[in-house]
Amino acid sequence: MREVRRQSTGERGRVGHAGVARRERQGGAHAGRAGRGRRRHRLRDRRAGQWHGRRRHDPRRRERDRGVPDRPVGGGRQPGGRPAVRALRALGRGPAGAAGVRVPPTVTAARRRPGQVPFLLVVPAGLALVAFFVLPTIGLVERTPWTDLFGLLGEPSVREALRLSLVCSLSATALSVVLGVPLAWLLARAPLPGRGVVRALVLLPMVLPPVVGGVALLLAFGRRGLAGQWLEQWFDLRLPFTTPGVVLAETFVAMPFLVITVEGALRSLDPRYEDAAATLGAGRLTVLRRVTLPMIRPSLVAGALLTWARALGEFGATITFAGNFEGRTQTMPLAVFIALETNPAAAIALSLVLLAISVTVLAVVGSRVFGGRRAPAAQPVPL
Repeated sequence: MREVRRQSTGERGRVGHAGVARRERQGGAHAGRAGRGRRRHRLRDRRAGQWHGRRRHDPRRRERDRGVPDRPVGGGRQPGGRPAVRALRALGRGPAGAAGVRVPPTVTAARRRPGQVPFLLVVPAGLALVAFFVLPTIGLVERTPWTDLFGLLGEPSVREALRLSLVCSLSATALSVVLGVPLAWLLARAPLPGRGVVRALVLLPMVLPPVVGGVALLLAFGRRGLAGQWLEQWFDLRLPFTTPGVVLAETFVAMPFLVITVEGALRSLDPRYEDAAATLGAGRLTVLRRVTLPMIRPSLVAGALLTWARALGEFGATITFAGNFEGRTQTMPLAVFIALETNPAAAIALSLVLLAISVTVLAVVGSRVFGGRRAPAAQPVPL
């Protein structure tokens, strides 16, 4: 019996020595992998709940760091969202919440969808579009006497109002270009003291009620105004209730549109072009005429068109400062106002003409002034 036991022990010893030798022979092939395994050793003490060595991304550890209570017993999910979100939400509602943080409800996929428009914005936007823009335009077009349109526009009073409006509005536009471009250049480029005050004065007619603007013109250029009495005494020039008074009133209310448009173009213009021209020997007037004005020509044209459209539709300042005399100061807006009581069809026809002019101006300058493309960046000029 002892011999059998000794034999079994010897066989186990031989088998053990053979296993050790086999592991030693295989150790060279796995030495590198074993080394890497030791360098990236990860050992977790499950009883302590800690990680040793390189840490892994553990959501439960993140929840413990945030002070979120552990998951329910059994590892089940809490109803109504992720467990961490539900726990944070519960902490925010409780009196002893972590920092009193309230977590908003879970954002669903429908709320995150970028193409979906909120219903609360669609209703007021559609109401404003239909009530204030679509219905008035449709009403004007629908009530237009298309069969008698050219006959109404051919009446003497209507033709005189059209002629006077075109003459005065074009004159006001030309005066705005001559006086407004230098003013825009000073606001954009010159180190002008009190530039903010000057810009506020230039933009004041845009926000001032037209009737108040007409009263201000009367107090300035009337027969007893600050400058009007001297103009009448020295040059025998009377502006109120005359055709030049209409031009002055339209220039007063329309020039700011040209100034702000040209000033914005000058501010966005790269000054390296002007510097290069000055380096090559060009004078200031030559740089302005050959470099600056050609580069801002699109904005200048857009500002001139806006100025002309605003001058063509001026009513309040014109009737206050220049009056309403047929053939002398009665422009198209004033003719529409008078014709509403005597000849409504002619008033509608003139209104349609003004509407067509406004739509044409918007079609020409709208893409540039209200959201057009930006000018390309300047490239270095080789010398």
